[in-house]
Amino acid sequence: MISYNNKSFKVHSSTGFTLIELIMVMAIVGVILSIALPSYKQSLYKARRAEAKTLLLDLANRQEQLMLDSSTYTTDLAQLGYSEDKDKADDRLYSPKLNPCASGSIETCYLLTAVPLKDSSQEKDKNCTSFSLDSFGKKTATGDAKDECW
Repeated sequence: MISYNNKSFKVHSSTGFTLIELIMVMAIVGVILSIALPSYKQSLYKARRAEAKTLLLDLANRQEQLMLDSSTYTTDLAQLGYSEDKDKADDRLYSPKLNPCASGSIETCYLLTAVPLKDSSQEKDKNCTSFSLDSFGKKTATGDAKDECW
């Protein structure tokens, strides 16, 4: 209380934030998000690429086992124990493709390719758009940063 000429006045202290303070905080948060969000998305893409690599390595192992058992490779994914229904059931991000390699027939070599499923989050990954593995162990990829994918 303040007294002035024998009259008392109450002093109200102002608490809270001013509009300027709120705007400054929002600007700082905006700058932090604009820096962190793209890095976070790239980290997610990179982590999800492991699914494609694992899928290809698993199918390559199955192809080699088939070669030991029957002296030939196959283009039939079902013969390797893989079905297209697994893509939907397991919420996969990549779908495998199995073809004979360019230098021979399916009896002697194969080329496995993993491509992102349509409408999956990996479809937007422009750095590594698809992964390939052949029967000779050669690993390749497509995309803007294809040399860094494997």
